[in-house]
Amino acid sequence: MNRNSVNLLIGGEAGQGLVTIGQILAKSLVRSGYSIVVTQSYHSRIRGGHNTYTIHAGADRVIAPLETIDILVALNEETMTLHRHEISPDGIIIADEAFGISDDVSLRVPFKELAKQGFLNIAALGVVGSIIGLTEESIAGTMDKFFGKMDQKTAEENRLALSNAFRWTTGRSVSFSKLPPVSDPPKRLIMNGNEAIALGALSAGLKFYSFYPMTPSTSIGIALAGWAERMGSIVEQAEDEIAAINMALGASFAGAPSMVSTSGGGFALMVEGVSLAAMTETPVVIVVAQRPAPATGLPTRTEQADLNFVLYAGHGEFPRAILAPGTVEECFHLTYRAFELAERYQGPIFILTDQFLADSYRAVAPFDVENLSPVSPGSDPASSSSPYQRYALTDNGISPRLLPGISMQLVVADSDEHTEDGHLTEDLTVRQRMVEKRLKKGKGIRAEAIPPQMEGDKRPDLLMVSWGSTKGAVLKAASQMRHTGKNVSTLHFSQIWPLVSEQFMDYLQGAREVVSLEGNATGQLAGLIRRESGFLIEKQILRYDGLPITPEYILRELTK
Repeated sequence: MNRNSVNLLIGGEAGQGLVTIGQILAKSLVRSGYSIVVTQSYHSRIRGGHNTYTIHAGADRVIAPLETIDILVALNEETMTLHRHEISPDGIIIADEAFGISDDVSLRVPFKELAKQGFLNIAALGVVGSIIGLTEESIAGTMDKFFGKMDQKTAEENRLALSNAFRWTTGRSVSFSKLPPVSDPPKRLIMNGNEAIALGALSAGLKFYSFYPMTPSTSIGIALAGWAERMGSIVEQAEDEIAAINMALGASFAGAPSMVSTSGGGFALMVEGVSLAAMTETPVVIVVAQRPAPATGLPTRTEQADLNFVLYAGHGEFPRAILAPGTVEECFHLTYRAFELAERYQGPIFILTDQFLADSYRAVAPFDVENLSPVSPGSDPASSSSPYQRYALTDNGISPRLLPGISMQLVVADSDEHTEDGHLTEDLTVRQRMVEKRLKKGKGIRAEAIPPQMEGDKRPDLLMVSWGSTKGAVLKAASQMRHTGKNVSTLHFSQIWPLVSEQFMDYLQGAREVVSLEGNATGQLAGLIRRESGFLIEKQILRYDGLPITPEYILRELTK
């Protein structure tokens, strides 16, 4: 008998190789045709602590993390203690026989007989791969590609540990249903949210990226650095976040499409640079990968508490857009859109993600990059008038942006208030006109706002409102409730500023009950909706313990 999906958790200390086998297993599943959602939970340590790598995999489309565990791979005894209560009724525990466990749900594995020290995690990989129905050949091929070139002896030990584990498991009677085989697996990529953001930026023509490492945004820079030479881009690790954003503004001013990324604490240092981008009308894409705060908070956990921070960051009044991807695919496409908006409206555009989505690997169809054109920075010098006015007053607030050094025109910019030709001024009439000119661009950004995605009946008994990375969990919970006969719909925001009430008020007013679901303690999107539309969402399901919202969490909270 086969099962349609499986949720397996690998747990242990940092340094035990659990991420290694988690990634190899995830890649093997995708290459075998399965859909996956990966959730990573780890402490801010190089060694020790309790870390987990969870893979929810299925033959059908998988969109959300789960709490109930079907297979618990315990690389240490602490993992069993912490997660035993999460095992499903037909679940099993894979653990070393040296732990001395004696129960009906545990598969006691003699790991030291199957592999040498240093290769025990590969033996665990083989055991779990065999149990869920993967072939030894598929995992071995994935493992070889994952490790790349290594010395022959190490490669042989990896293969031996994997083979011994498959042979040992095959000889046991394990009462666990395997995943159904997928015939003719589709060609898909495996990537996480941060990797998709990096690819989206490159597809838009990114030429300069600066950053200071800060979890959970760091892997964007790592991915871009790996492609920099091939794509002709520059990746610069700055001395701090202040330098990072100012480097990006300088590169953008010179004509290089630019991006920075950080988390909340690092963004606090970038805020003055955000206002500089607005005043000088310089395009820049800013990625803020959220984690629990204030201060250092929980550096390796997830949260959605920086919406208001990003919305109001920067002194003065100026337009911006905030995009909040809910899937890996949206990470790619919304990053591309962010570059388009930044170039068109000449200012800061934000992408708001979080640790869960940043680290969550998914199976995605290859992106159609052939039909995506990179942004074209700057204006055509031939279309500019003389004398050139960088900040010329226009009906839509968008002024011609010539790049310095590509024409005979003099390009003047200033961080002080300035005249149309870019020179600083104390003329208060000019000041008022320039404020109004910059704010006019907000009307254009508003006109291009992405409407929220509505799924289900337009007049439901219950409408669940969400944004960002909660998308999959909310959709899954709604689907489960519909299967019980309930009339439930979802309204998901992938752009959270500007909010255009005409795009969603009919949905809110048409529902008998509306509940908002957010990964923060104060219901920040719900508050923003009330401010912009006057609609009060009275019931809120909030999570702020550092863990992602799951379908089970939603269903539990709805019954309270």
